[in-house]
Order: sequence, then C-alpha cells, then structure tokens
Amino acid sequence: MMRSLVIMLLLFALSGCAAPQQQPEPRELALAAAPETTLREVVGLLMEEGYVIRHADAELGRVEAVLARWPGYRVRASITPEGQGARAALTATRGSRPLPPHLLDPLLAELQRRLGLAPR
Repeated sequence: MMRSLVIMLLLFALSGCAAPQQQPEPRELALAAAPETTLREVVGLLMEEGYVIRHADAELGRVEAVLARWPGYRVRASITPEGQGARAALTATRGSRPLPPHLLDPLLAELQRRLGLAPR
C-alpha cells in the first residue's frame, strides 16, 4: 500500500515535466526589401543590440540569436520572400517561456529604419 502511494506521488510530480511547451507567437512585418538584404540587416541589428548569433542560414532565411547578458533572451528571425519584398517574422523567449510579441516592435521598427523604409 505504501509503495503504491509513493509511486503515485512520484508519477504525479513528474507529470508536470511532460507538459507541452507553448510556442511563441511571431511578430511579422512585410517589407519592400530583398530577402537577402533584410536577413543581413537583421543579423547586423541583433549583433549591435548585444545578441550573439548562434545559428544563421541564408538559404533558409533563418537566424537564432541569444542575448549575451542577463536576462537570457533568445530571438528567432525568419525571412521569407513575399512578392517583390520580404516578410520578417520574429519570436522571442526567455528561458523556455515565450515573450509577448509586442516586445519585438522596437527591433522591427529599427529594422525598417535601417532598410530605409521607416515612415517619416
């Protein structure tokens, strides 16, 4: 009886570890710039903001970067061709928790400015 109770408590405690992680919601922006140029500017912007580029794949249009200082944020960018321009989609997490998408607006605004597409 006691053994069954201990096993049940152990299984109950471990069940929280198997919960699926919530995927971060992307913040997207359509840009009138070539995908290659957009990707290059995203990488440069993230590096200037203190992020370390962990992975970058120009063919896939993907970048993953982590903040080199506390608190450890991770940003993922995906650049896809769209018509004559590109669509930039950014997501961010802190640890394993997704961050609200609106926190990426300053990065997207700076990206627009760097590409010469910011509203005046």
